[in-house]
Amino acid sequence: MKLPRTAADQWRTLQAVVELGGFAQAAQALNRSQSAVSYAVSKLQEQLGVALLEPQGRRMVLTGAGAALLRDAIPLVDSLTRLEERAHALNLGWEAEVRLAVDSLFPTEPLLCALSAFAGHCENTRLQLIEVVMSGADDALYSGQAELAVGNRVPAGFLGDWLLDAEFVAVAAPNHPLFALNRTIAQDDLAAHTQVVLRDSGTREPRNEGWLGARQRWTVGNTETSIATVEAGLAFAWLPRHRIGAQLAEGRLVPLPLSSGRTRHSALYLIYADPDAAGPATRELGSQLTAAAARWRDTQESSANV
Repeated sequence: MKLPRTAADQWRTLQAVVELGGFAQAAQALNRSQSAVSYAVSKLQEQLGVALLEPQGRRMVLTGAGAALLRDAIPLVDSLTRLEERAHALNLGWEAEVRLAVDSLFPTEPLLCALSAFAGHCENTRLQLIEVVMSGADDALYSGQAELAVGNRVPAGFLGDWLLDAEFVAVAAPNHPLFALNRTIAQDDLAAHTQVVLRDSGTREPRNEGWLGARQRWTVGNTETSIATVEAGLAFAWLPRHRIGAQLAEGRLVPLPLSSGRTRHSALYLIYADPDAAGPATRELGSQLTAAAARWRDTQESSANV
């Protein structure tokens, strides 16, 4: 195993000299004496056996070799700096990683807003996002795969806080045979046509949700596939309104005139695997998810009132 002859501190000093234009400016920025800065760069050149700097007027500029070497060194030094910052954060009690299980029903907009805010506060904590459907959130909590979950129910033995309600709308493509009936659609009418449903990603107690009386059922793995299947005229489904706003507005999907059950609602909850043991990064992520969900609810209410 070969140890490097140069140190990260030397490369950072060289970077400061180049970017600030001289030894005096670098010394001031680094809070060191000018002689210390000059010695660090001189020692670096000696260890490498390569001239890194040359004078150009009153400024010190990189030689060709110096430019190439510094370009390779900066990412390595940045990585070491991040490693030290992460070690400091861990020493203060911040988790190295937070695992979040999120039901696919949770809207993308508030999720990304929460993750963006989390990144700004917990830049030294890795995030593992586990995408689940229905009881998949339960499984992640029971198995210890996640410190935090957003699920559509609170499993036994856990406590959860309500985030938002998602509305499902019974829809089909405008050319679907159900619309050819030209009347209110009854349950028996639906039974004669294909329904597309989402597959539960959980394995402990998988469940089916929504009306499942159709004689022909297609089961798919994600919401995007179910939307595409319905839009292609291959099936009908209850789909989350917040995911099909554009299709509804453009007439690519049309609400079914059902005699009952045209819409249904599903709540989403924020659930900690162990609230007492949750670290500061886990709690920060939970707070950001709660705040983002509240803003999203306000936006949806405002849009509905326009």
